[in-house]
Formats: sequence, C-alpha cells, structure tokens
Amino acid sequence: MEILLIGAVLMVFAVLASAWLMTFARWFPVKGIDGEFLTDYKTLIRAHIDFALMALFCLGFYAVKVPLSVTACWLVVIGGITNPCVFVIAAFDPAFWEKTVWKVYSAISFVVTTIGFGWVGISLLNYAV
Repeated sequence: MEILLIGAVLMVFAVLASAWLMTFARWFPVKGIDGEFLTDYKTLIRAHIDFALMALFCLGFYAVKVPLSVTACWLVVIGGITNPCVFVIAAFDPAFWEKTVWKVYSAISFVVTTIGFGWVGISLLNYAV
C-alpha cells in the first residue's frame, strides 16, 4: 500500500509544477511560447485540479488503513497519474482530441483508473460489511 503514498507525492509534485507553469504563463508571458507552447490554459487548470484530487484519493485510501490489494493500489496510482496527463497533453497539443494515439491513451487510462478505483471501492465496502 506504500505505492499510494509514493503516487500521492508524485501527484503533489505535478500539482506544484503545473501551478508554477500556469503562474509564469499568466504573469510572465514569453512571446513565441505563451499561446503557442501552452495553447489551452483552462485545460491545464483541469489537469492541476485532477492531479490534486487523485493525490487526495491516494492519501485517503492509505489513511483508512484497510488492507487493499497491491495490484489495486498500483492501478489507482497509474490511473491517478495518467488520467490528469490527458489534460496536460491536451493543453499543449491543440489537435489532441483529433489524434487516434491520444484517443487510445485516454481510453486505456480511463479503463485502468476505473478498474483501480472500482477494486478499491469494493474492497472498502467488503471491509465495512
């Protein structure tokens, strides 16, 4: 279950990195980079929030001290990182939603996240009963 803590820390670092990137993009725009490099500021905000929420989920799952499958924990962490990365990639690639590779990546990420969170949810319910 320690992977939940490691994953949460990685996600918190992603929250900090995106906060700095967004701050510099708004307060210190660089001609030729801002607007061309970071094409969708609002989508980066979505990634920032998603990373924070996923980190909180990992910390919460770890904090309840319910025995969880290591595989389920790995799936939660992998999904918790790859799911917000969908928004990160989309913030920098204006044609993101039109590319097959990103559609496949998004679908796989969503499936992994769903299985991991579903597995943990069922484990928590089984523990409570």
